[in-house]
Amino acid sequence: MTKKVSIIIPCYNQGKYVPEALDAALSQTYQDIEIVCVNDASQDNTEEVLKEFSQKYDNIIFINSEVNGGLPHSRNIAIERATGEYILPLDADDKIDPTYVEKAVDIMESNPQIGMVYCNAELFGKKHGKWNLPEFDEKLFIFQNVIFCSALFRKSDWLRAGKYNEDMKIAWEDWDFWLSFIELGLKPYKIPETLFYYRKHYHKSMLKKVPDFQKTLWKQIVNNHPKLYLNSDESIERIFISADTHSKYVKYKKVFKILFPIIIVENILIILYFIYKLFVV
Repeated sequence: MTKKVSIIIPCYNQGKYVPEALDAALSQTYQDIEIVCVNDASQDNTEEVLKEFSQKYDNIIFINSEVNGGLPHSRNIAIERATGEYILPLDADDKIDPTYVEKAVDIMESNPQIGMVYCNAELFGKKHGKWNLPEFDEKLFIFQNVIFCSALFRKSDWLRAGKYNEDMKIAWEDWDFWLSFIELGLKPYKIPETLFYYRKHYHKSMLKKVPDFQKTLWKQIVNNHPKLYLNSDESIERIFISADTHSKYVKYKKVFKILFPIIIVENILIILYFIYKLFVV
């Protein structure tokens, strides 16, 4: 018996793109699929497009929000409504390969320690070609996200992770969510095939235009996951130590590692000496 997969598609003012995302979701080779679409108070024709698809296909659930709640909020209400054991987020302007869900479910079913399954990705739209994301490294993942939003995960793990953080409205909501999975001890798995297609737009990201956004987001990320950063030597070097003192920190840290065992041995010898003087002499 197969386990149902819920593909969730939040949509805000992307009525011209969402049909491609829906067609990709409907074309999956995996049979037991439902599609949960959320119109996040769009001001274009998104509502009409999603209604038309939901009336045409029985496995499409349409949720209409009259108040714009942001991407993490839309994902949360879609997952709450979803009946699938597995969840696959898909942004309304992106696409997935017809075999993506089937291959991702096979991997998840084979290993309960795997928390999210993703794949190689390709760009389309303004830019074309391979999306050169670095390979996952848990020590470095707290500094750079390498897992896009469209990774398969269990609905039960979404609950354990505390759902998507709705305070992450500006950006980085995916990265924040995956960090919660890492805190739970869940591991990612990357399928070595191109099964995800990320649309590059012609307009520039507001995040890149306004550096203060990045400062705010960094503060949110660190505050949301303090243990990950406080338990990382790398984060101490990068975040809590200024550039001027970084080289000194590295130097004295190495010296300390060499001297610490010597100090311990010296103290033991001193204690043994006093014991000898006290009880033997």
